[in-house]
Parts: sequence; structure tokens; C-alpha cells
Amino acid sequence: MKPAIHPKYGKTKITCICGNVIETSSTKGEAFSVEVCSACHPFFTGKIKLLDMAGRVEKFQKKTAVAVTAQAEEKAREEARAVAAAAKKAKRQAAPPPAEKNA
Repeated sequence: MKPAIHPKYGKTKITCICGNVIETSSTKGEAFSVEVCSACHPFFTGKIKLLDMAGRVEKFQKKTAVAVTAQAEEKAREEARAVAAAAKKAKRQAAPPPAEKNA
């Protein structure tokens, strides 16, 4: 292995929202928390449990609202461009033809 290119690998404490603390090694940092661990996950416990994923529904609704707003703004810009192009075309058609030069 090449020296000085790998991240530090040290002791880490992982804390779950259920209160379970796991001590392991990681490159992430000294301590961090998780939403679900093996002590409370329905797959490992066999119990059906409703997990609140800390506002995922609200996050999705916010993301879709931003997308709808962006689409509406783009549509308004396209309509403004179309109106400006139509006005420019009408102005060109209404302008008198250039005067002919008599030689």
C-alpha cells in the first residue's frame, strides 16, 4: 500500500435512535448516529414496526413543490419569448419597405 493516501481508520461510536450504542472502527469520524440498527430493524427483530424516517414525506413534498415552481417559471419564460418574437415579427411586417434608389 502507498503511504499517506489512505484515510485515518479509528475507533467510532455509532448511536441508534433506539438507544443502542455500537463501538466499531470507521473512517467516518469519532461518533455519529443512525436511524435504524440491527437491534431495532424489523428484518432482524421479526417485529412489524412503523419507522418514522424523520420527515421524508415532507422532504419529498418540498422537492416536488420546487420542481412544479421551476416548471411554471420556465413555461412563463417560454411564453414571454413567444410574445416578444411575435411583437418583433409584427413590427417588421408593419415597417414600410426600404426606399428604392433611382439611378
